[in-house]
Amino acid sequence: MTAEAQDSAARVMVIAFDGTLNARRAVRYAGRFLSAERAVVLTVWSPVLRGPGPVSVDLDGPPDPDNPDDVDIAWADAQRTNDDGVELATAVGLPAEPMCLAMAGTVWNTIIDAADSLDADLIVTGTRGTTGVRSLLQSSVADRVLRHGHRPVLIVPPGR
Repeated sequence: MTAEAQDSAARVMVIAFDGTLNARRAVRYAGRFLSAERAVVLTVWSPVLRGPGPVSVDLDGPPDPDNPDDVDIAWADAQRTNDDGVELATAVGLPAEPMCLAMAGTVWNTIIDAADSLDADLIVTGTRGTTGVRSLLQSSVADRVLRHGHRPVLIVPPGR
């Protein structure tokens, strides 16, 4: 890579990855057309809200420790999805590293916050490609990242 090409390459790229075909397509495009020192594959997940435990009286001493096998299903699913995204990004030649974040407010805001914390040069995302009235009523995550993120965004539309 020439010095000019290195100067124009993104140093940190955040790839929003949710496991969908459109997200997979975005990763393949990023690998085909872009280079970066770091490609952070970001999966945003929503914790499963657990209700309060049953009320009981524990007469045999202190409370029992938490069960280590008691894992949030959404977290485990997000990790599997993210692992898949990192594997795909690596396969297309990107220096991929994982990042799973619990949703803070909205998915799009969490993506923007992650990009800000990494001082990312570029955000890559796929889109559902809704059109017509549906697109007016239902703004996509990609659209919100583009409008509110204040960073360059590569939005890869769905394939045909």
